[in-house]
This record gives sequence, structure tokens and C-alpha cells, in this order.
Amino acid sequence: MAKTIVHKFGGASVKDSNAVKNLLEILRNRLRNNSIIVVSAMGKMTNLLESILLQKIDGNDYSSNSAKFTSFHLAICEELFPGSHPIFSQIENEIRRLKNILDTASNSEDYDALYDRVVCFGELLSSRIVMEYLCQEGMTSIWYDARQLIQTNSDFRFAKVNWENTRKNCEKLLQPILSQYPVVTQGFIAGDSNGKTTTLGREGSDFSAAILATSLEAASVTIWKDVPGVLNGDPKLFQNTSKFDELGYKQAAEMTFYGASVIHPKTIKPLAQKRIPLFVKSFLRPDEEGTKIHDYAREDRIPTFILKNNQVLISFHVKDFTFIEESHLRLIYTELDSLKLKVNMLQTAAISISIVIDSERFKLKKLLEALNRDFSILYNENLELLTILNGNRELLSEQILGYDVLLEQETRHSIQVVRSKIIAC
Repeated sequence: MAKTIVHKFGGASVKDSNAVKNLLEILRNRLRNNSIIVVSAMGKMTNLLESILLQKIDGNDYSSNSAKFTSFHLAICEELFPGSHPIFSQIENEIRRLKNILDTASNSEDYDALYDRVVCFGELLSSRIVMEYLCQEGMTSIWYDARQLIQTNSDFRFAKVNWENTRKNCEKLLQPILSQYPVVTQGFIAGDSNGKTTTLGREGSDFSAAILATSLEAASVTIWKDVPGVLNGDPKLFQNTSKFDELGYKQAAEMTFYGASVIHPKTIKPLAQKRIPLFVKSFLRPDEEGTKIHDYAREDRIPTFILKNNQVLISFHVKDFTFIEESHLRLIYTELDSLKLKVNMLQTAAISISIVIDSERFKLKKLLEALNRDFSILYNENLELLTILNGNRELLSEQILGYDVLLEQETRHSIQVVRSKIIAC
């Protein structure tokens, strides 16, 4: 039996009807049995669902955004399908389910659990639309709910994979279908042992593709992006970027650790363990080579620029002027772990600890409240974290012109700065 090939299409590659048609053309000569197509939510629909959820929690009217979510998907369907197609009733049924969840949710409900129940609808709708369009155009495929395949714990929003149960699910449920038809499923979403929806972390569809590929020991994974491959910087933010033709698993993992957005940070490890190659290719120029990430010994030590927005710098100062000890770090990290907050940068001084984290509206407040008794706390929001791998001071100087630098850290192979744009009076 031929080995499985996994294709992952992100939000930009299914953002509208033309994008879905382009997906069809990409798969026309690539789709066969033993193919899995992993699909993200369309365009910015996850962002819109997050906005709807926050409006619900704040007690504000979310009907306008809810109508936008509905009309967006129906408009795409109207451009892809005849009016009598069953996709329209499928979409309407899913919208009713979403509305019922929002209408009946109470403010006392756990935010992370409610988040997962709501945001999953982006992937559920997009994968339905893609599957139905492939079938309409003669490329018969089967839709499958990823929540029945990828099993996790109940750590909502940041669920941890139960690899053994997921492997068994894929072998039992997915493999028999793949021998006859390609399968379309969802990225980002999973399910716990109680049948509740979980998610794998923001932008987690890449990880979903890696999970399925690893569980079935696939031949390869291809991630289709709006860039020609893995670049040494986001071309929207940095000039004169260049593409890596090949990357080793280790170097790719390092880039994702620091926040390179082209690949989800959890994607590399399972693929590396099974020696499954990962291809990053352009859905705009699908016949170009892209980047191959595999068991590649040589490392390309060209300067690489990674920028994370919406960062918070928090400084914890001991109140009695004792020096920082391991116990202080343990105290802070215990709270971070309980809130599922990841530290993007850490720096210790004689009587203070500074950390940089992604901005989380509710969790920052909880973190400050939990540690306020033990520390004097200062924090700054709306910051940027710039990481330069294999760079130098000259390159750094170019990147901090016009910025205030609040924190800086340098190792043998990396330079990191927390910066804030200087606003002219």
C-alpha cells in the first residue's frame, strides 16, 4: 500500500472562491488515494470568531459580526456551487449550532473551553466547502471530523496530544478510507476523551498535519503558503529576504521556537522523529521547488529576522531587596504554567526578573493578581520582540532605528530586543 501524503492549506490559500479554485488546480495532478488534505479556517475567520466570543463575554451585541461570518461563507458558496447544492443547508446547520452555543453560554463558563467550542466552526465550514467543491469538480474525496482522529487531554486552547490513542484512531478510522479515497479534514481542532472540542494552539493547523502524518508514517507533508518557501525574514516586514532551499530539522525548529510564523513551532519535532520530510511551497507558484525540511546536515548560517508583535514586558521586583533565587523563578513559572502562558524571553538581574509573553487579555490580569503579593510588578504592553539569528550588531542597529529598546539579550547565535516605536510629538 502506498504511503500517505499530507497537504495542508492555510487560511490565505482558501480565503475566497478564487483561492478554493486555485487549491483545486494544485491538487488536480497531485491528489490520489492515500492523500490527506488539512484545511484551516478561511481568511481571517478565526479572528472574527474570537471577536464574536469577546463581544459575547463582555455582554455586547455580536449579531453584526455573526452575520458577517455567515454571509462570508455563503457568498463563497454562491460563487462555487449551484443554488440547489446541499452545501448551503450544511452551512446553515453549522451556523445554527454556533448560534446555539453562543446563546446558551454563561459568563461563568470556562473561557478556554468556550473558546474551543466556538472557534472550531471556522475549520468545520472551510473543510466542508473544500470537500464539496473537490467532489463537484470530479475529485471525489471524503470529509472527516479531526476531533474523532486527534485525541488530546482537556487542556483547552493548548491541548496536548495523546499520541498512542491518536495513532490507533488514524489506523482504525482513517487508513481504510485512504486506501480508496482522499480525505479532507480540519487543522487546529481536536477532541478530548469526553468528546469535547479542543484546539492545539493558535495557527495549529501545521501541527495537525504533522500529527496525522506521524500517526500514519506518511511519505511527506506539504504546507502551502503565500511565500515561495521558508525565508530568512517575513517579506512584508524585512527587505531583501532570501529563501532556504533546504533546512535541517534542528535549524527549522530553532526558527519556529523564536516565532518564525511560516511553520507552527510544534510541527517539526514529530516529523523529525519519524524522518518525514516537510515541504513549504507557494500556492501562487505551485510548480516551484519551495523549501525542503529534512534530515539535512549542513546549516545555512545566514542572518534570519523574526518579529513577534503584541508582546508584553513584565518585570517582577522582589520587595525586600533579597537577591533573585531559584525559588523566585519557580514561583513565577508555576503561575505561568497554570495560565498556559509561554515565555518568549527571560532576563534576570540582582533583584528582578523580566519576562516577555504574548498579550492575553484575561490571563495578564490573573498573572499580576497571583504574584502581586510577592513582587512589585511593572509591565509594558503593545511591544515588539525582534530576534536576529546569526546576526551582528550592525544588523541590529539598522533594525532599532526609530525605536526605544526596553530590553536586550545576546547569545552566541542570537540577538533579541524588546522594542517600542518612537512616536513623534
